Amino acid sequence: MDWSSPDSEGVCTLRLDDPLRASLKGQRRRRRGTPQPLNLDVWPSEERRLLADWVKRASDKPLRHDSALRTAGAHRAMLADRLLHMLLRSGIIEIDECHERGHWWPRQLRFLDPTALRHMLGLPEPDADRSLWDEACKRRFTHPELDLATQSLDGLPPARALARQSLLVALEAWHEEQRSGTWRDFSHFARGGTKQISDAEKTWLSSALTLEDFGISGHTPLLLVRLPTSVVIGSTAWPLGLIPDFVGLTPATIEVMSGALEGPTHWKLVENRTSFERVARASGPTEAVLWLPGYPPSWWRRSVSQLLQRLPAPAWIACDPDPDGIAIAMQAGQLWTSAGLTWQPWKMDPTDFDALATKRPLSGRDLALLDRLEETCALPPSLMALAGTLRIQQLKGEQEGYL
Repeated sequence: MDWSSPDSEGVCTLRLDDPLRASLKGQRRRRRGTPQPLNLDVWPSEERRLLADWVKRASDKPLRHDSALRTAGAHRAMLADRLLHMLLRSGIIEIDECHERGHWWPRQLRFLDPTALRHMLGLPEPDADRSLWDEACKRRFTHPELDLATQSLDGLPPARALARQSLLVALEAWHEEQRSGTWRDFSHFARGGTKQISDAEKTWLSSALTLEDFGISGHTPLLLVRLPTSVVIGSTAWPLGLIPDFVGLTPATIEVMSGALEGPTHWKLVENRTSFERVARASGPTEAVLWLPGYPPSWWRRSVSQLLQRLPAPAWIACDPDPDGIAIAMQAGQLWTSAGLTWQPWKMDPTDFDALATKRPLSGRDLALLDRLEETCALPPSLMALAGTLRIQQLKGEQEGYL
């Protein structure tokens, strides 16, 4: 069987007749001999949309002509006929036709290079998400709960599974950086916006994980603080200085504070929760003590900035003697700098670190963070000395061992 010479539109014909096969009687295939360059950018939007509907899942297998018309719908029937003729003339498709009642009728069509068409139309490959998911689900997390949560994604469509697994990847990084905060804080960390995690994704994460263990709270956050004074709300002075250890204040409570009867002489910020409670109970009558929950979340920074407007005082900041502790201290100290107040590291020098009975090896991430801190931050002398000690000893510690 040979192709015919091109007709006036450049289309060649191949007769498929086979006297030994009744199914091929009166059959032919038509296609352009030499495909023409295609510039879809100048096509009308209606033609582009219909072509996208046809080609988004097209493969090397033929598509029935009546299926193509059903996809177009009755309102695009004439457009479909016109577009198929245009695609045939351009060499984009080949069409099989059958001869009935004196006419040739389209029976099925095949896109000759559907991948190139999808690329020109900006469409993803139909199995791209499946391939990405097959690779992504091989990932192993450092936290067993995250691996178990990944297993629950197997029955989902690949695109949705990939989106949810990306939240687990972000959650692992959030946990490693000792962050804590609300859903909005985590959403901003994971996807760059405070409202980018859907309710369905929140429900899934809440059922798959113990979110409190990962520092995410769905409830109103509390700023834990020891204040040696009375704070003014409305026309009432609330004597928080009478409380022997500390209180939890919501951001809304801090926002309506108008001032205090007396300000503290200084603030003490303590990262480790156990150490914070010890310092709060042992604090002097003029000291304010504040819990610093790892990398300070946005709600915490806003509330502390508002507190500093009402109760301005210098700060002593104590964090774990490790690379993250140095970074956390710098972030918290920036709040005091922005308020025009001074701050200094506290219990974060090489002597305090050397006093620890238990230390752990630095990881590759720790060393990379040290490099970044030393290159990009103007570290106070004590933090610079601590960073050097950590690098020399290749060890890190926790402040709970001495504070």
